[in-house]
Amino acid sequence: MRHARVIALAGLAVAVTAVAAYAAQTTVVPIPDNEPVQEQPLEVDLAKTHWGDAENGATVAAPCAACHGADGNPTDPMYPRIAGQNERYIARQLALFASGERHSGLAAVMMPFAQALSPQEMRDVGAFFARQKSGAGVADDTEIAAGPYAGMKFYEVGQKLYRSGDAERGIPACMACHGPSGAGNPGPSYPHVGGQMSEYTARRLEEYRAGVTSEREPALFHIMSRVASKLTDEEIGSLASYLQGLHDRADDVAAAQTASAQ
Repeated sequence: MRHARVIALAGLAVAVTAVAAYAAQTTVVPIPDNEPVQEQPLEVDLAKTHWGDAENGATVAAPCAACHGADGNPTDPMYPRIAGQNERYIARQLALFASGERHSGLAAVMMPFAQALSPQEMRDVGAFFARQKSGAGVADDTEIAAGPYAGMKFYEVGQKLYRSGDAERGIPACMACHGPSGAGNPGPSYPHVGGQMSEYTARRLEEYRAGVTSEREPALFHIMSRVASKLTDEEIGSLASYLQGLHDRADDVAAAQTASAQ
């Protein structure tokens, strides 16, 4: 038994020696450190779509309610109000989220939802929210104590820029594209901005002012970037506040008439 154990140990020693000798003669090739795989961006072709189906959009848009509210009027100011937004604008933004061209703010949250939609479903979602009635907030009427706008109410600075712009600084009136009540222009797909959450509007204006975009067709981005590049922090805040309170006065009249009739 002892001799068998010795023979076994001797055999193991020979095997180890052989492996060591083979390893010494073998060149170890390191694993190549390749560049990470680059994924192709998702292509979304809205040109092949037709006008959206709001009824189908209501079904497809169900997950949107968690952040934007069931009718597109969120309660949390960090999320944008999309009720009353025009269909083509919503569809285009969903396409930008899906392709990764829009990646600022909460884009990482939006991407998986947008990528789950077909181009036509993006139009359908847009059609659903376009039919919803947009709400509005309240503008800040605090008086400015110092600086170039001293004595004006905070929202009035934004009101002036929105309605008249500033010709000396080359800032056009915002309502030229977005309309007197901020309802937007569905033709060239300028968005509805009246009643928008001030926190969201300020963040977007700051992004435009920075002038950095990954959009493959950045013409619309550059329009806003040129305007926002000339705005101060105070002006951005004031514009955002003014837009939050901006809405069609006819809505107030209708609401008052309904209340008095009850």
